[in-house]
Amino acid sequence: MIDFKEFTLDNGLRVIVHEDFTTPMAVLNVLYDVGSKDESENQTGFAHLFEHLMFSGSVNIPSYDEPLQKVGGENNAFTSPDITNYYLTVPAVNIETGFWLESDRMLDLAFSEQGLEVQRKVVVEEFKQNYLNQPYGDVWLKLRPLAYQQHPYKWATIGKEISHIADAQITDVKNFFRKHYSPINAILVIAGNVPFEKAKALTEKWFGPIPSGEKYHRQLPVEPVQKEAQRLEVEADVPLSALYKTYHMPARLDKNYYAVDLLGDILGRGKSSRFYQTLVKEQKLFNSIGASITGSIEPGLLVIQGKLNEGVSLTEADAAIESITEEVRQQLIDEQELTKVKNQAESSIVFSEIELLNRAMNLAYSKLLGNANFVNEEGAHIQAITPDDILAAANEVLVPTNCSTLYYHAKPQGATIATDADDL
Repeated sequence: MIDFKEFTLDNGLRVIVHEDFTTPMAVLNVLYDVGSKDESENQTGFAHLFEHLMFSGSVNIPSYDEPLQKVGGENNAFTSPDITNYYLTVPAVNIETGFWLESDRMLDLAFSEQGLEVQRKVVVEEFKQNYLNQPYGDVWLKLRPLAYQQHPYKWATIGKEISHIADAQITDVKNFFRKHYSPINAILVIAGNVPFEKAKALTEKWFGPIPSGEKYHRQLPVEPVQKEAQRLEVEADVPLSALYKTYHMPARLDKNYYAVDLLGDILGRGKSSRFYQTLVKEQKLFNSIGASITGSIEPGLLVIQGKLNEGVSLTEADAAIESITEEVRQQLIDEQELTKVKNQAESSIVFSEIELLNRAMNLAYSKLLGNANFVNEEGAHIQAITPDDILAAANEVLVPTNCSTLYYHAKPQGATIATDADDL
């Protein structure tokens, strides 16, 4: 159970305070309600670019890292299709330094052509290293547009292509900041050895004067129901052929979300899962295989991915997976098997809450979903799932026409490596 108190500033900033006096540390977590799904299809990668720009100096502070490091602090950030999250950890006695830094860059960034150029180069290099020049790195660049036809989940957080970042202009960057980075579109969590009244006073002092900004209201295209199986075959210079299958699933707050989540665990979580026991251990078709969900706020994906053993064809491996998915569509799972994955899921929640930073991030995300206490309710949602719920979820999601499949062929040894023009 994570205890917390919350309040909202006059400018719309939602604030949560989680007191923990067993630690000398404190966390400041700022979640902005913006992700890659909020980008224009012709200017993708901007949310991730901003993750970098936010460390390039604000209106009154030319260097973000230096003053934080001087007081023993650390920081980082991440971007997803749904959110952008910034966090810092600092000795609690120095927490006001964190308030100063985070509030100043929420107020305004020190936009400059030079700063933009530096971060453009950093992100372009990241795109090349992690997505184009790494084995299997381009999988999601290919898999997302295969699975999604309309919804902006169809491009990766890094962006659709390098040119979108390389061509980013300072005017576009400023407009993106004004649209999304304001108190009305943010959630602040203060966690650790900071009393509530102190946290509230510091929040009002540093964040209260910032103009509210305009609330961003999404009007995203709805992904149509997939009525026909999709398949793509590619060839790459990788050690083993790999198979990827995605199935559309309900949104994060849908009543069937947890049933699909547990279904994925039954299929492919760990060495006791059905996929591992049958396809790795018994049939020896796969070198490794797993199943998981994207966890998206809007309708996401149940993902199956595995690397094949040498000599196994992708067609044979695909048929073996579909044999198991068909089995869970036809038969009720055993109560004991369901209890096992329930306990695994709940254990993951409990262990994640050991870290102060994770508690802060989970509170922020729950608040974004509409209820900060949602973080304390997940265990009950998981335990409420029945074998009938799993069967219904399997028959809703694991339908062949709802599936997009990527055959990722390993090039035969000695073959000439052709250049894929789409990756330039």
